[in-house]
Amino acid sequence: MTAEATLRWAYDTFARVAIVASFQAESSVIIDIASKIRADLRVLTLDTGRLPRETHEMLDRVRDRYRIEVEVVKPDAAEVDQMVAAHGGHLFYRAVEMRRLCCDVRKSRPLARVLSGYDAWVTGLRREQAATRANTQVVAPDPDHNGITKIAPLASWSKAEVWDYIRRHELPYHSLYDHGYTSIGCAPCTRPTAAGEDERAGRWWWEQNEVKECGLHWSGSARG
Repeated sequence: MTAEATLRWAYDTFARVAIVASFQAESSVIIDIASKIRADLRVLTLDTGRLPRETHEMLDRVRDRYRIEVEVVKPDAAEVDQMVAAHGGHLFYRAVEMRRLCCDVRKSRPLARVLSGYDAWVTGLRREQAATRANTQVVAPDPDHNGITKIAPLASWSKAEVWDYIRRHELPYHSLYDHGYTSIGCAPCTRPTAAGEDERAGRWWWEQNEVKECGLHWSGSARG
């Protein structure tokens, strides 16, 4: 199915559908397509407490254009305080295990809590983005979130197709793309990429030969 047909099917099939947006390029496309299907979109975003200013600005631009509410999901403050007290505020630079702990507390746990109220969630994953995402299915049960349905309507899209859609429809997009970023996460953990580098090379760039995933979509198994 096309991305539009996939989203129509999702809204026809499930009573409670959440678009989980990072406000990267794929989020712009998904929200635009979904907005043409129904007005009462449920859009969630994770505010880790370490996002760049430009991500918050992008969130506001999307709210203004589509006149939709965006639910901002934050980590549990007590869990963050406990982690920082035990390991410091920049623990992610010290070891891969510490980086994964930080992602778990600030991203994975909050997402799991909020998705417990939904039947399906929509993500901007594309197979082309990384080897860990090469087997991404358009529709699949999500064992990491109590078996609710995970939907990736852009799974087969290329980066070029995403940006062609953005330009053709004059969509708002994250301003850091204009400064050499090709994947955008938390400010301390993301940098611009150089010509020829992998799309996600700017994520946790100080790590060598490690999986460039935070745990939201990959938990160490072979699945996409």
